[in-house]
Amino acid sequence: QLQLVESGGGLVQPGGSLRLSCVGSGFTLEDYYNIGWFRQTPGKEREGVSCLSNDGREVYSDSVKGRFTISRDNAKKTAYLQMNSLKHEDTAVYYCAAELGRDIELQAMCAGKYDLDYWGQGIQVTVSS
Repeated sequence: QLQLVESGGGLVQPGGSLRLSCVGSGFTLEDYYNIGWFRQTPGKEREGVSCLSNDGREVYSDSVKGRFTISRDNAKKTAYLQMNSLKHEDTAVYYCAAELGRDIELQAMCAGKYDLDYWGQGIQVTVSS
């Protein structure tokens, strides 16, 4: 089954940091993919956190701008989400997603306007003291 696999989640205190990683399972996350990180809490719709295009453009939700950084290591075929200054409200299941490099509007991708090609199963991030 072709999917993405997230790692790096866990429990962290407010103000702390975590780095999420995302790799392909059954395929490699090549540099032509557009990448997105999304999150969801119980009872709420999934929201886009950050997206990265295959030509290096980035978008962030207002709630994480200045605290989170999306990146990729094309040699390692891995995408990352560095999360700093974490807050209680960042607690969620985080999902990595990838889109097969179409000419998309990145903000729309993060707003969930496209059917993305691959998703991870999600990883829990809990911010609590």
